[in-house]
Amino acid sequence: MTSSLRKLLIAVLTFGGGTALLCLLTFIHINQGSVSISVGTVIDAIFAPEDTLEHHTVRVLRMPRAVMGIIAGGALAVAGVVLQTVTKNPLSSASTLGIHSGTYFAVVFSTVFFPAALIGNGIIVAFIGGITTFLIVFSLSGGNRASPVRMVLAGMIVTFLFSSLTSLLQIFYENETAGLFLWGSGTLVQNDWSGVQFSLPIVAVGLMIIFIMTFRMDTLTLGDDVATALGQNVHLVKFISITAAVLLTSVTVSVVGPIGFVGLVAPHIIKLIGYRKHLPLVIASFIWGGNVLLFADVLARVIDPSFSELPVGAITALVGAPWLIYLVLRMKRNKYGEENTSVIAGKASAGLSLKVVIPVLLGIIMITLFVSSASGNYGFEPVLLWNSIFGESNDFMLGLIMDLRLPRALVALVSGMILAVSGLIFQGVLRNPLADPSVIGITSGAGVGALLTMYVFSAAAVWIPVGAIIGSFIFFVFVMVMAIRAQFQPTILALLGIGVSAFGQAIIQILVVRADLNVASALTWLSGTTYATGWSELLNYLIWPIVIVLPFVLIRIRDLDTLSLGDDTAKGLGLKVMPVRFQLALLATLLAAFGVAAVGTIGFVGLIAPHLSRLLVGPSNQRLLPVTMLVGGAMLVVADALSRTLLAPNEIPSGILVAIIGAPYFLWLMRKRS
Repeated sequence: MTSSLRKLLIAVLTFGGGTALLCLLTFIHINQGSVSISVGTVIDAIFAPEDTLEHHTVRVLRMPRAVMGIIAGGALAVAGVVLQTVTKNPLSSASTLGIHSGTYFAVVFSTVFFPAALIGNGIIVAFIGGITTFLIVFSLSGGNRASPVRMVLAGMIVTFLFSSLTSLLQIFYENETAGLFLWGSGTLVQNDWSGVQFSLPIVAVGLMIIFIMTFRMDTLTLGDDVATALGQNVHLVKFISITAAVLLTSVTVSVVGPIGFVGLVAPHIIKLIGYRKHLPLVIASFIWGGNVLLFADVLARVIDPSFSELPVGAITALVGAPWLIYLVLRMKRNKYGEENTSVIAGKASAGLSLKVVIPVLLGIIMITLFVSSASGNYGFEPVLLWNSIFGESNDFMLGLIMDLRLPRALVALVSGMILAVSGLIFQGVLRNPLADPSVIGITSGAGVGALLTMYVFSAAAVWIPVGAIIGSFIFFVFVMVMAIRAQFQPTILALLGIGVSAFGQAIIQILVVRADLNVASALTWLSGTTYATGWSELLNYLIWPIVIVLPFVLIRIRDLDTLSLGDDTAKGLGLKVMPVRFQLALLATLLAAFGVAAVGTIGFVGLIAPHLSRLLVGPSNQRLLPVTMLVGGAMLVVADALSRTLLAPNEIPSGILVAIIGAPYFLWLMRKRS
C-alpha cells in the first residue's frame, strides 16, 4: 500500500468512520428511554413528524439530549486540543487543570450568594471561574517553564481545594443548591431545545476563533522562540486560544455540568492515529469527542436500565481514568523526567531537636483537647469544664464532656496520627513526596468499599470497616502493580495516582446516585467528618492500628531510610527491596483503611504532616515517625475543634477544613519550588 493511499484510508476512517459512528450512536441514544418506542416511530418522528405523544417524546426530549451530547463532547475535545498545545502538556484538559472545578465552584457560589448573576445559564460566572482557575494553575506551576507533571499536580491540588469549598456550600445551603449534585457530576438531561439553542451559537463562535488560530498553533508546537522568529506574537496567540478554550468549557459546564476526561481521551485518539496539524486535529477531535460523550451516556443507561440518571461525568471518568493511566505508562520517562526526579520535597529543614519539637507538639495537642472539651454551642467555657470535673457535681455537663466532646476529640487525634503515618510510609515506599492515601487512590478505594457495603448491606453498619479495608486493599494491589511497571518513578506515580483516584471517585458518584443516598449526608461522609464519633469508633476502628500495626511500623521504619538511598544501594546493603516495599505499603494501607472507616475520606493529612515534619526535624524517617504522628494528630484535632466552633451550632466537616488549609500550603510549596 502506497503512502498516499494509506493516508487516504486513515482520513476516510477518521472522518468518515467517525461521522458514521456518531450517526449510529445518535440513533441508539434516541432509541433509549424509560418509555419503549419502536424504531419505525423514531424514524417517522425525525423525518415525518406528527402531533403525537411518541413523536413529541423523540423530538422534544430525546433528540435535544443527543444533540447536546455531540455539542458538549466536541467542544470539550477541541478545548483539550488547545490546552495541550498552549501548555505543551499532553495531559492537559479542562478536568486535569482544575478548570472544571473552578467553573463548578463559581456557579454554586453564585447560586447561593448572587443568583442574579446567573444570567444566560450562568455562562459569565462559569467563564470567570474557569479562566481564573487556569491562571492560578498556570502561574503556580511555573508558567511557561512548568513541566507537564507539575502543571497537572497543581491542577489536582486546586481541584481538591475548589471541590472542598463547593461541598461546604452544598452541605450548608442544601435547599439553595438542590438539584446541583447531579448537574455537578455531569448530565446530558434536556427537557427541551433551550440548552442546544443557547450553547450552539457560543460553541460556533469559539470554534471559529480556534479554526482561525490553527495555523498559528502549528507554529507554537515548534517552540516559543521559533514561533517568535517566524513573526508570531506568541503571547497574543496563547491568550486568544486559551480564552476560546475556556469559553467552550464554560458553555458546556453551564448547560451539562463539569464532564471530565473527554478533552483528554478524544484528542489522543486522533494523535495516536497520526494527526499533528491542528486543522484536521480540531475537526477530528470534535467528531470523536461527540462519539466519546454519546457512548458514555448510552453506557450509563445500559448500566442502569431503570433510567434513574447516572451522571455521565462519572461514566466518562470510568473510561477516561484508565485512559490517563495508559497514557502515563506509555509516555513514561521521556515525557516526565528522570527516575529520581523529586516533584516537591521541602528538603530544607530547621533541624530542631526532638527534645524541643515533641514537647511543643504535645503541648499544642493538650491545649487543643482542653479547648475542644470546653467548647460548645455557647462558646468557650473553661470554668464550667473545670467545675464539672473537679468542682461542683454537674452530671449533665460531665456526661456531655466524657461521652461526646472528649471521645470525639480523641477520635480526631488518633485518626490524624494513623493517616499521617500512612502518608509518611507511602512517600518513602513509592519515593514520591506527593504520595498520600488520598492522592494515590487508597482512600478512594476505602470509600468505594464502605459505600458498597452500605448499599449492599444497608442494615449491617458493623461491616462498613470491613468493606473499607477490602476496597483499599484492592486499590492498593492495583497501585503497587502499576508502581512496579513504572519502576517507582515518583512523577509517574503521582500522575497514576490521579487516574486511580478519579476512577474511585467516579464509582463513588455512581453509588451515591444509584443508592439514592441523602446528598448532604453522603457529601459530609465523603468529605471526611468527625461528627457524631465517639468511644465506639475509638475502640472498634482505631485501637487496632495503634496496638497491632504501629509496632510493626516501628520495627521496619529503618527500611524506609535504606530505600531512600535508591534500589541498587539498598540491595547492596542486603535489603530485599520488593518484599519490603510491599510489606510497608500494606501496613500503610491498613492504617488508611481504619482511618477512613472511623472518620470518612479525609485527605491531605497524610500529605501535609510528613512535609511539615521534614521542615522541622529533617529527612531521617526514625526522627520523622514520632513527629509526623504528633503533627497529623494535632492537625486533625485542631480541625475538629474549629469545625465545631467556627459556625456553631452548624458544623463544617473536618476533612473540608483540612483541605482548605492544606491546599493553599501545598500550592505555596509548589510555587516556592518552581
